[in-house]
Parts: sequence; structure tokens; C-alpha cells
Amino acid sequence: MSSDEQVATHEAIGSLQVVHTFHDAMPTGVTVSRSGRVFVCYPKWGDDVRFTVGEVLRSESGEAGGDVVAYPSQEINDNRSDADPVRLVSVQSVVVDPADRLWLLDTGSPMFQPTAHGGPKLVRVDLETNTVAEVIVFPTDVALETTYLNDVRFDLSAGEAGFAYITDSADSGPNGIIVVDLATGESWRRLHEHPSTKAEVPPDLRMVVEGVELLERDEDGSTSPVTMGADGIAIGADGERLYYCCLASRRWWSVETAALRDRALSEAAVAETLRDEGDKGSVGDGMETDDAGRLYVTDGEHDAIRRRLPDGSWETVVCDPRLLWPDTMSVAADGYLYVTANQLYRQAQYRGGKDERRKPYVLFRTPIDAGPVRLR
Repeated sequence: MSSDEQVATHEAIGSLQVVHTFHDAMPTGVTVSRSGRVFVCYPKWGDDVRFTVGEVLRSESGEAGGDVVAYPSQEINDNRSDADPVRLVSVQSVVVDPADRLWLLDTGSPMFQPTAHGGPKLVRVDLETNTVAEVIVFPTDVALETTYLNDVRFDLSAGEAGFAYITDSADSGPNGIIVVDLATGESWRRLHEHPSTKAEVPPDLRMVVEGVELLERDEDGSTSPVTMGADGIAIGADGERLYYCCLASRRWWSVETAALRDRALSEAAVAETLRDEGDKGSVGDGMETDDAGRLYVTDGEHDAIRRRLPDGSWETVVCDPRLLWPDTMSVAADGYLYVTANQLYRQAQYRGGKDERRKPYVLFRTPIDAGPVRLR
């Protein structure tokens, strides 16, 4: 079954272009360098993952869409020895920062297992030499045994070398935001267990995708709520606020980045800078921003991507029945928004032990200024 034939449940809005189709492991993250190199990652959730980070090679036409190969090497992806100074365990997110440097966010948690020191880390790759340039390992009081590092964003304008902000979306432990000083490699937790970082559960929230309520479903018919916390993350164009959301919530929040960086502030003082950004219209785990100050959110319930404009109004960028659980987004220098569609909600844990995903998974792109539909 092709990606165009998977479903046909509603009329499409906007334009989707297929960049790559995946016929093996399920991807999550995507990022694009200034020169147009496309990188993806495959966390180890049960599929046969040959490498946890890959580069989508260019096709004969010069566009991304050829084979996917291990990046920066197969050796680093093989994870054969705990003694290796650099070993990728299970990468959840790949992000090219404003300086065109590639960062890999390693959960250190295959199959959502408890983490051990040295597993959860942030790895920087030099795109000129295709070699690892830096490894930031998180201490055990920052990356807890229960921590699941989900997504990361970078602000290089603050401090000596900039800061990174990471969501901890753990489904069975504390949630929060991790702050990293890129000059020193020091890291700390903020908004630890704050209600804004926690998932909503029924009856306060009911998520419905393809007509089925999204719940953890065991083979014996028992159910439990989806409890993944702080997940999607984005930095405003001016760098002053960090935006985030939980997968299991229709609300989203923002907090002052200066407060997150100030280690002298109490947790209560940081929380005082929080702002409830309201109802974003659907559940979803992806967020992104562009230099025009527009904030993008994925809409997993309606196969769509929407964005909020600086004046507070909303637009639908694209809505397409092929967009089966839009996951990670990346605004690229070529004027396109790239997004993975990986059918996350069809995994066995949500379908009573039966994996109902239908390959291929797809990497799409859509032009970000191609006449989106304004929502009144």
C-alpha cells in the first residue's frame, strides 16, 4: 500500500510532498541543515533498528529522497560496548542549531528502560568532518532513572555559548524541563513536576484518533491512560520565551527563558513567569517556530499541522489524510516545513497488543508560505 493509498477520510488542505518513505523501522525526529542535508532518527521502541541516527541521501535529481545510511557512522550506532567513549543508545531527537551544527539527543533508554549514567546525553556532530565534536553527559540528578529525553531546542544568543532546553516526557516518573549551559556542559532541571509538565488523563482529556480513543490497551482488554508528560518544545523568535506541551493535552504553556537559566531563582519564582497559552485545538507531540514568530503545532487527531501567528490568530498549514500522526517538524532554509508521519497511535501498546501500523512511514515537506487557511 502506498502512502497515498493508506487512508482517504477527508479532503486535503495545503500541499504535501513526499521526501522519503520508510519500509523498516519507525522514525521520529527530522532536521535539515542549511545546505539541505536531511537527518532522521529511530528510537529503539521494538522495531529492528539498524542505526538510531541516519542521513537521507540525495537522489539522482539532487533532492533528498535516496537511501538512508547510518550517521555519523555505523560504528557509533552499533552500541556494542559500554566502554566506547561515544555510543548512541537510542536517539529520540535530531536538531540542527542556528550555527548549523547537528545535535543528537540520546535517551539512553531503549524500550523505555531505566537509564544509567552515560546513556542520556547530548552529542554534537561537526557536519564538515562528519565526526563527533562534543558529548554532554547528564548527571543522575538531572537525567533520572525514569527520565525520557524527548526533544531539544537551542538558543545561541544567551550566555557565552548558548543554552539548550530539553523536555523530560517520562510516563512513569517526574516530568520537567532540562536546561543545558553549552559553554560549561552543566545542566539542571526546571519546572520539576510542575502541573504544566504533566499529562492530562480521562475524564479531563479524551484523545480520539481514527475514531478510536487513544489509551494504553493490554491484550486482556484492560486500559490505562497515556501519561507522557512535557514533549513538544519550541523557542519564540525573540528567544524570550520557551513554549512546550504534553502529548496528552490540548493546552500548551510558555515560560521565560531567562528564568530557566537563572540558577539563583527558586522553582516558585520560575513558575511565576509561566503563561497558559490556551487550547491549541488538538493533541500532538510536535512543536516548531520560524523567524517570523509563527509557532507550529502538530494535530495528531486531525492529520494536520497548524500554526499561531504573532497576532494570536490560527492557521491550518496542511491537513491531509496521509499525515498519519505528524510527529517531529523542522523548518528548513529551503522554505519548507519537514515532518515525519509515523502512525504512533497504531503501535501495539495502543491496540491491545496488535501492531496495526501499515508501512511505509513517510517523511513529508510542505511549503510554509503557500496560502494556509486562516481559522476564524
